[in-house]
Amino acid sequence: MNTHSPDTAATRPSVHLAKGRSKRLRAGHPWVFSNEIEMTAEAKALPPGTPVTLVDAGGERLGVASFNPHSLIAGRVLSRRPDDTIDADFLAARLRAALALRDTLFDAPYYRLVHSEADLLPGLIVDRYGDVLAVQTNTAGMERLLPDLSQALDAVLSPRAVVLVNDSPVRKLEGLEPENRLLSGEITGPVELVENGCRFVADLVDGQKTGWFFDQRDNRAFVARLAKGRRVLDVYTYAGGFAIQAAMAGASEVLAVDRSDASLALAQASAALNGVTIATARAEAFAEMERLAAAKERFGVVVADPPAFVKSRKDLGAGAKGYRKMARLAAALVEPGGFLFCASCSHHMPVEMFAEEIAHGLHQAGRTGRILRLAGAAPDHPVHPQLPESAYLKAMALQLD
Repeated sequence: MNTHSPDTAATRPSVHLAKGRSKRLRAGHPWVFSNEIEMTAEAKALPPGTPVTLVDAGGERLGVASFNPHSLIAGRVLSRRPDDTIDADFLAARLRAALALRDTLFDAPYYRLVHSEADLLPGLIVDRYGDVLAVQTNTAGMERLLPDLSQALDAVLSPRAVVLVNDSPVRKLEGLEPENRLLSGEITGPVELVENGCRFVADLVDGQKTGWFFDQRDNRAFVARLAKGRRVLDVYTYAGGFAIQAAMAGASEVLAVDRSDASLALAQASAALNGVTIATARAEAFAEMERLAAAKERFGVVVADPPAFVKSRKDLGAGAKGYRKMARLAAALVEPGGFLFCASCSHHMPVEMFAEEIAHGLHQAGRTGRILRLAGAAPDHPVHPQLPESAYLKAMALQLD
C-alpha cells in the first residue's frame, strides 16, 4: 500500500505558475500544463502525485493540485481553496456529493459513482455494483491517495468489496503500471447489476474496463423501444447489454455477436437471469456482418457499438475508415424501415467526423434515411464545463429507407 506523510496547507510544497500563465486556471480549467509552470529543480524533484499549493507569479495562492513533473498535464486541481487538507475526510465529502447526485438520478445503486474531473476527483473512476465497487486510479495523484480513498469509500458506502481495475492505458502517461487486484473485501465470480429493469452479470476481475458500460444506459433503453416484434442484431455485444434489453422489450429474435467466448457466456448468463433467449455467435464483427449479408439476412434493428477504433491521435485516419466500414456493413443488414444504431467511445474521434463517416458508410451501402437521435453518455458520466473534449461517447440512431 502507498504510504505518504499527511497533507496540510502548512507543510505542502508550493509550485509557481509562470508570469502571465494563470489565466486558464483562474477561468476554471481543472488542469495546469507543464509549460505554464516554473519547472525549478525543486519542482522537478517532487515525487509524482504530490499535493501542491498552486501560486501565481504575484504570490497569490490559487488552490491545491496533485502534481506530476513528468506529465504534460502537470497539475490537476483538487480544490480551489488553498487551505483545504487533502485527506480521507476531504475525499469522503467529494464522494458524498457524487452520491447525492446519483441518488437524484437513479433508483437503484448501479451506476458510475465518480467520473473524474466532473466530480472534482481528477483521475478517479468509481463504478458501483450495489455493495461492490470497481475503482480506477488513472493519475499519480489519485494513486498516492489510495489509502485515504479506501478509508473514504468505507466511511461513505461500507462496500462489501472494492476491486482495483487499473488497466487503463492513460496510466502509462503518468508513469504507472497496470494492476488489477482486490483493494478490500472479497468477491467470488461475477457481480449482478440492474439496468433499465433488466438483470445482468459483470466480471470485474477479467472483464473489459470496469466490468460494465453504464454510459450506454439511456441509448440501450432507446434501442429497446425500437425492438418490439423485430429481429435484432447486436454486434460487439460484450456482456449483452443491448441484446438482452431488446429481447426483454419483445424482439422476435436476437443475435449477439462478439469475438470473446467469455463475453458471450456473460450475455447468456444474463439472458437466463431475465428468462429470455438470445442466439450468440463468436466471430469477428466485420467478417460476421459480411457473412450475414451474403446469406441475405436482414434485421429490423442493428446495433454496432465497438471498442475504441481510435486509441490515439495517430490512429484517427485508420479509425475513421473503420467507422465508415462498420456503418456500410451494418446498414446493408437493416431491412427497409428498420433501425441502425452506431456508437464510438473513442476520445480522439470528433463528433462531426463520426457523423460524417457514418453518413459516408450509409451512402456506400446505397442506403438513405434519417437521424432519430444523437446522444452521448448517460448522466452518471457528467462532463466538466471546461473539458468538453472529455465527452467521449458519440451515439447515433437512424431509420433507414
